[in-house]
Amino acid sequence: MNAGGAVDGGGAVNAGEKLRQSASSAAYDAGSGSGDPSPHVGRFWSERRIPAGLVALALVAGAGLLLYDVAAVRAGRSAMRWRVWLAEQLSSRPLDDGWVVGGAALLVVLGIWMIVLALTPGLRGLLPMRAAGDVRAGIDQAAARLVLRDRAMEVPGVRSVRVDVGRRRVRARAQAHFRDLDAVRADLDAALDEGIRQLGLARPPALSVHVRRPSKR
Repeated sequence: MNAGGAVDGGGAVNAGEKLRQSASSAAYDAGSGSGDPSPHVGRFWSERRIPAGLVALALVAGAGLLLYDVAAVRAGRSAMRWRVWLAEQLSSRPLDDGWVVGGAALLVVLGIWMIVLALTPGLRGLLPMRAAGDVRAGIDQAAARLVLRDRAMEVPGVRSVRVDVGRRRVRARAQAHFRDLDAVRADLDAALDEGIRQLGLARPPALSVHVRRPSKR
């Protein structure tokens, strides 16, 4: 009896799990089937470990060296040569000196760069997809380009094609070695439009298709 009860309980758990998976899959398919953009899905933010680590390392090294030199001077030792040289340069050079202006411009550029990194999400190569519940997903531009290129090569008459995938536009440049160019362009446009729709992007990019004949050598 206990064994039978265990089997029945396991079957109920499996059935419930399958039901939840089916409901989740149906919800995702329903969301990915529409071509409307999802305004609530934003881009992924980069953690930017390398720039943050380099800035933190530079600040720690500079602050540590300065504190060590100040402590050494307080203890009766002479200041380091670099601090003596820097004090002499700052006291003797005018504000319109080339080195002073150049150093100030470099610091301004570095500051603007750090502000831009702090205010922009980064990860430009990762395209956000439509959200399914609490799950967020993205697809790399290279993977999306490969998928769309394979779809384009399935169109009759297409000899070669180059697909460039951006966040706002998909550009396809194809060469057709037979069939009418207008027919190839129409089929290619339909195939790529369907391919973009099936990618499930949160903001489907616009499509630009160009078809031409191969150049004669």
